[in-house]
Amino acid sequence: MPTIYEDELRRDISSGRFAPIYIIYGDDSYLKNHYKDTLAKKASDGDPFFNLQKFEGDCDLQEVFDAVNQFPMMAQRKTVVLSDFDFEHCAKSDFDRLLELISNANDTCVLIICFDTIDFDAKKGAKEKKILAAAEKMGGKCAEINHRSITALVKMLSDGAKKRGCNFGEIAARYLIEISGNDLSTLQNELNKLCAYVGSGDISKEIVEQIAVKSVDASVYEYVKQILNGNVSNALKMLDDMFFMRIEPMIILSVAASSYVDIYRAYTANIKGVKKADIAADFKYPKNKLFLIDRAIQNLKSFNSAKLRLSLVSLAEADKALKSFGAEPRTVLEQLTVKLVYIIAKGEAVD
Repeated sequence: MPTIYEDELRRDISSGRFAPIYIIYGDDSYLKNHYKDTLAKKASDGDPFFNLQKFEGDCDLQEVFDAVNQFPMMAQRKTVVLSDFDFEHCAKSDFDRLLELISNANDTCVLIICFDTIDFDAKKGAKEKKILAAAEKMGGKCAEINHRSITALVKMLSDGAKKRGCNFGEIAARYLIEISGNDLSTLQNELNKLCAYVGSGDISKEIVEQIAVKSVDASVYEYVKQILNGNVSNALKMLDDMFFMRIEPMIILSVAASSYVDIYRAYTANIKGVKKADIAADFKYPKNKLFLIDRAIQNLKSFNSAKLRLSLVSLAEADKALKSFGAEPRTVLEQLTVKLVYIIAKGEAVD
C-alpha cells in the first residue's frame, strides 16, 4: 500500500477529497493527533453530534462496525475514528473483525484508524501488512506522520515567533531544537514561554539557554561533551543538575553509553572506509537522529582504540554496579565521570 506523508494528508483535508479509510501512524504524537482531529472534523458533514463518532482501543468493535455502516444524519458523509486498537494482542476473532470492519468501508463514511501509543510497523509487521492490504483494497490511504525536518521546525518557530511580535533567528531556533528535542508539543510550549519572556524583540541563543527546558537526552549529551572535553568539574556539576531534576540514573547511563556506542561505530567505520550514509543505514538511525553520527565523527579526535576500549569497559562496569544491590547510584556515576575523563586525558584506566 503506497504511503502518504504530511503534505498529501494536508492536501486531502484542504481539498475535501477524502479516501474512505485512513491509517495514521508514525513517531510524532502531536502531529498524528492534530491530523486525526482535523481530518475527522473536516470529513464529517452536517452536525458533528450525529456524524462524528470516536472510539478508543478498548471498545467493542461491533459498535464501531455499526457506526461505520449507519447512514449519516442529514448529510452526505460521516466520520468514524478508532484510536489505538491493540491489534497485536487482541483475540484472533477481534483481529478478524477489524479486517472485516476495514473491508466494509463505504462512500458514506470516512474511517480513521490512528495508532499513537500502539506501535505500528508498516514495513515489517505481519498483522500490519494485513491491515494495510485490506485498506488498500478499499481505496484507503496509509499516512506516516513523523517528526518534521530541522529546517521545517526552524521555519515553524520563526513564523510562530513573528506572529507573537518576536524575532527568532535560525541559530537560536536550531539551538532550542537541539536542547529541547523535536517534539512539536514541547517546542510550542517553549516558544510560548520564550515569547512571553521577551515580550517583543529578539530571542537570542543566550535567552534560550537561560529559559528553555532541556530534554533528558540533551542534558546527558552536554554531560558527555564535558567529559570528552576533559572538564571534570563541569561534568560533575551537570551530573548534579540531572540528579536535582530527578532523572533516573539508569537513563543517564544509558544515554551516555549510547553516545560512546555512536563513537565506536564511527571509529570502526573510519577504519573500514565506510561512509556516514552507510552507518545510518546499517544501524537504522532515524533521519532526525543523523546528527548523532556527525557528533560521533567529530569526537573521534579524542580517541584511539585503547581509550575507546577502556571507556566502554568502564561504562559496562557502571551498568553492572547500578543493577546490583547496595550500590549508591550517585557515587557510581560520579566515579564513572572521573574514570572517563582520566581515560581521555591519560589513555589508561584508574581504580
